[in-house]
Amino acid sequence: MWYNTFLSNLTGNSANFLFIMVTDRRNFLKASALLGSAALVGYIPQAKSIKSGPRSFSLCTNTETLGKNPDFFDLIVDSGVNVVWMPYFLNGYYPYSIEDILHWKGRFEKKGIEVQALTVPLGHPGNSLGGLPEFESTPKNWPRGVDIDGNKYSGTSLHPAVTLENISVIQKVGKAGFTKLFLDDDFRLARTPGKIGGCFCTNHQNEFLTKYGYSQTDWEQLKNDINNRHLNSITRNWINFNCDQLTNSFREQQAASPEVKLGIMVMYFGSEKAGIRLTDYKGSLMRVGELMFEDRLMTPVKGKTDELFSALFHRRFVTPELAYSETTAYPAQKLSAKNMAAKLQITTIADIRNTMMMSGLEPFPFTHWETLAPAMKKVAAIHKITAGQQPKGPLKHYWGESSRMIGDDKPFSLFLACGIPFEVTDTPSQEGWTFLSDFDYNDAASDKLESKGTTFVHRAKSGKNEKGLRFVGETLEEIYAFKHEILPQLKEIPVVTEDKPVVCTWYPKIKKVLLWNLSETKESITIRLNDRNYPVEIAGLDTEIVNL
Repeated sequence: MWYNTFLSNLTGNSANFLFIMVTDRRNFLKASALLGSAALVGYIPQAKSIKSGPRSFSLCTNTETLGKNPDFFDLIVDSGVNVVWMPYFLNGYYPYSIEDILHWKGRFEKKGIEVQALTVPLGHPGNSLGGLPEFESTPKNWPRGVDIDGNKYSGTSLHPAVTLENISVIQKVGKAGFTKLFLDDDFRLARTPGKIGGCFCTNHQNEFLTKYGYSQTDWEQLKNDINNRHLNSITRNWINFNCDQLTNSFREQQAASPEVKLGIMVMYFGSEKAGIRLTDYKGSLMRVGELMFEDRLMTPVKGKTDELFSALFHRRFVTPELAYSETTAYPAQKLSAKNMAAKLQITTIADIRNTMMMSGLEPFPFTHWETLAPAMKKVAAIHKITAGQQPKGPLKHYWGESSRMIGDDKPFSLFLACGIPFEVTDTPSQEGWTFLSDFDYNDAASDKLESKGTTFVHRAKSGKNEKGLRFVGETLEEIYAFKHEILPQLKEIPVVTEDKPVVCTWYPKIKKVLLWNLSETKESITIRLNDRNYPVEIAGLDTEIVNL
């Protein structure tokens, strides 16, 4: 798959369009039979227990799955899911009839479960459906995107005809009685994370050059600047040009059916360079960008901190109530139950109120529910305590303009695992230590990014401590050494005393700490606040609340 090359460099594919789907009736019935076994008694949570707090659990499924597996409907009803999202328009096609969709919508609503719609509006550049090869590429009558080298591709490009067709989609969705619609997988103009996007076809080229008064020579200079990730006036104008196109398409669709609340799925670290000016979507539903869809990505400690970093970044631009997770296993068999449950912890820490679990056209193993169901209950209970609280701490999460505009989407995130509290900042803080990506470090080193009192921490290859800049390598050993260096300065701040990978989220207003154990084994952890110790044991990949 295309994203493997990108992942080999530490980052990778953005959101895959995924539906939980049972394709083998025999296997489904086997799993259903297990529900009555003593080993799994109580493993399906009751809906009431899940709905009692701010946390909501969503599920994506489709009419074909429901039609072939009638028992699946009852399983969903009993699982604690309170919103079902049904695909309608995928990559330019209508694979499921509106009559079938409305049939199942009515059945779910009679059981008290909300049903909403989602689409793949622009087409995806890779195998995102996990099947249905006839729908993987956009229709032949849709204009193809053109990359910077002149190669044509399907998906993630925007032309007037595509917007018009999506306007007709939201109008149909509204007339059918839906009140929410997600533009899914993904609403963006970059084919991969870390890529400066946009379509380089002749039409877009001419439109851009005319709008800004540029020449053909300027066009060649733009391509050179993009390839070298130079942020200057022409690159900035190109990025804004693409953001304007995507935003205008979204707004035209929303205006065509204002009774339907429109939302976007944002790719991993999705931002301006992908055509996504996040501030333009204030008040809209937003599914934050996640990536670690399989164990080889999610198992490393840095895989988990990268995932958390991206979710925290996107939460700057959406309220908790409108934020959705991308709790995804893809391919379906590649993410273990324990790692899928670990993704639930990210949603809690980032105060994302809506969890949306997914896999491919093939379901993730049914035995996963032995782990997921109790985990869902526990995170819902914890989230009821922490919802709306603002994490505080001396370590600063920051993702600046250069990271958003021209960066490679490789964050300096491992500091989140050192056991010192953190907080999210949208501008450099006046105190503490702010961890910079390589691109934001370049700005700080050249005085384009100024400190207001915080110490900038970087991992750049130079390995130098410069004025206002502190080098710390991004390994756990180096992060722990830095931790012990600054511990004497951390007065009145709770910290984990052990050198173990733990995310420490501190809520001073309610005098509590939420600890996420990033190890796969049960660990004994000690929180120290001034002269008092608070010992706690945490299961592998689990969270616990500590009262201070």
